[in-house]
Amino acid sequence: MRELLRTNDPVKLSWLQALLADAGIEHIVLDTHMSIIEGSINAIPRRLCVLDEDLEPARRLLRDAGEEYST
Repeated sequence: MRELLRTNDPVKLSWLQALLADAGIEHIVLDTHMSIIEGSINAIPRRLCVLDEDLEPARRLLRDAGEEYST
């Protein structure tokens, strides 16, 4: 798995997950529980990850949607 991006914005994360799912790109969100445990200070962003072979298609998809991704 490779990290696609990090965010503390649950709405943005949900939208990106829907975008990836619609494109048939498998993904997983890491650090969800840690983010919840730390409360509302937003110290631990959630990481959106995809399979290695899906990294470039996922980056293109985000770029086409006007979103930034981690390098």
